[in-house]
Amino acid sequence: MNFSDSIQTCLRKYADFTGTASRPEFWWFFLFLALGSAILGVFSDKLSLVFTLLTLLPNIAVNARRLHDIDRSGWWQLVWFIPLIGWIVMIYWLVQPSQPNRYGAGATTTV
Repeated sequence: MNFSDSIQTCLRKYADFTGTASRPEFWWFFLFLALGSAILGVFSDKLSLVFTLLTLLPNIAVNARRLHDIDRSGWWQLVWFIPLIGWIVMIYWLVQPSQPNRYGAGATTTV
């Protein structure tokens, strides 16, 4: 999955918390969100905030689907709220390869 495919997929599945998301799909979308927010922040903090709010739901959804891909519940996203330790744990989980899971066919990756 490339950069544009990832963005299209994540925006098409705007609030779809079912199924799985591959590592490339998740990380390309993460890069899009980071770049979009940074570029808009150069022009206006309000534009950056609006972009962040508009992409919050698809970000949560792709996080849940990525966690499903490693056979974890999407509710594990709440670990983000634990400073430092929670972030380390979440990043560790998000970089894991796809695994057989109970949430549907595992996402296939070529990376």
